[in-house]
Amino acid sequence: MTWGDGRAKILNNGELLTLGLDKASGSGFQSKNEYLFGKIDMQLKLVPGNSAGTVTAYYLSSKGSTWDEIDFEFLGNLSGDPYSLHTNVFSQGKGNREQQFHLWFDPTADFHTYSILWNPQRIVFSVDGTPIREFKNAESKGVPFPKNQPMRIYSSLWNADDWATRGGLVKTDWTQAPFTASYRNFNANVCVWSSGASSCGSSSSSSTSSTGNPWLSEELDSTKQDSFWLSLVLSSSAGNFNQDFQITWGDGRAKIINNGDLLTLSLDRFSGSGFQSKNEYLFGKIDMQLKLVPGNSAGTVTAYYLSSKGSNWDEIDFEFLGNLSGDPYILHTNVFSQGKGNREQQFYLWFDPTADFHTYSVLWNPKHIIFSVDGIPIRKFKNLESIGVPFPKNQPMRIYSSLWNADDWATRGGLVKTDWSKAPFTASYRNFNAINACVWSSGASSCTSSRKSATPTGNAWLSQELDSSSEGRLKWVQKNYMIYNYCADAKRFPQGFPPECKLS
Repeated sequence: MTWGDGRAKILNNGELLTLGLDKASGSGFQSKNEYLFGKIDMQLKLVPGNSAGTVTAYYLSSKGSTWDEIDFEFLGNLSGDPYSLHTNVFSQGKGNREQQFHLWFDPTADFHTYSILWNPQRIVFSVDGTPIREFKNAESKGVPFPKNQPMRIYSSLWNADDWATRGGLVKTDWTQAPFTASYRNFNANVCVWSSGASSCGSSSSSSTSSTGNPWLSEELDSTKQDSFWLSLVLSSSAGNFNQDFQITWGDGRAKIINNGDLLTLSLDRFSGSGFQSKNEYLFGKIDMQLKLVPGNSAGTVTAYYLSSKGSNWDEIDFEFLGNLSGDPYILHTNVFSQGKGNREQQFYLWFDPTADFHTYSVLWNPKHIIFSVDGIPIRKFKNLESIGVPFPKNQPMRIYSSLWNADDWATRGGLVKTDWSKAPFTASYRNFNAINACVWSSGASSCTSSRKSATPTGNAWLSQELDSSSEGRLKWVQKNYMIYNYCADAKRFPQGFPPECKLS
């Protein structure tokens, strides 16, 4: 413990550490060892509730005026708003290399793992094993890289309400103090620096793993690159509802708030509400985070889908069928092409979709349509035009969402009706992303014009397939959580299954 006058505590025989902050002081600690390169993990549970104005910092740093530093900083939030995860890299006393992210979970509800891989080639920041940032050694181009100064691990919880939350506009509410952050399961597969020498270059190697020191040259493999791109899409590249969407109905029941970062739809006895994208798309990799109607949502439907216009429309559907309290939501999916659907698959989710935001994604390219939840594929609809199955590929589609009453069919086939005493019902949306998509405008696609998709991977998603790991996760979901598949409903197709069912 380095400061805090008793506000930092080591508990449970050294297995848990807590930092406290009150109006008089924060607190902090540092590692006893210094390290020169390492693979370092720490599990943190952040300050819950209204943590606005506070900062929880977890970082590596050397000493002196030309110090090196690798930063995680968690910027406190008002209750209900997402934490901002701030990252930075300093070399020779110079930083200004900030990247910030929203997390795809509530970091106050449980412990999550925040990791740094630091080797001579790169620095990789990861959250729960998902890389979120890579800072490469570019010394060949004149960019300083931390590689010569050993660093200690530091962490602190402190008041920074002059800048931390909404640029300092929101101040720390000291009536909520003391604020507490918790730490556990520290691990360091590292090179310890002592007496001017590294343990990785001597017989006393600090690595106790059976694999030696492969992390000293570790790179991101293809699976991690996919996860890395997903984390960027979900966090740092989130769209803005004011810019990207317009409210289409509901007479004030749909609201865009928090400067366009959050959209809510509501439903009462008189009306539901809805919105649509300003752009049309012809193929895309599209993500949206939703938090569904909590409690007794029976009879309600939250729909999030892509659709074209006309009597021969195409459509790609997520529909969330409301439930009685304690029962699982049903996620209903469908694909329409040339006005014909009847391709339903339904799933239970493996989490409570009302407790926090989760990411629902559509990858739509000329080869297939893939539905995913939190990066896990749950359904794949292939282009099988070769055997006469229509596939959506010629009609641009907008993104739509609505919250509406469907108690004639939504819950237990319509047997359970909407309980209007629970109204208004509310669903929330954030972190929309369609940066990896082809915008259709004036009869042309942005993917085939000078307006190329400005992404690190270009338009690779236009031919993207599921790798073996993703195929395995798809099978896991369909085995354990699929509750209806039109391709298994023999009563519905007495004359024989659709051709795509026979092939699959």
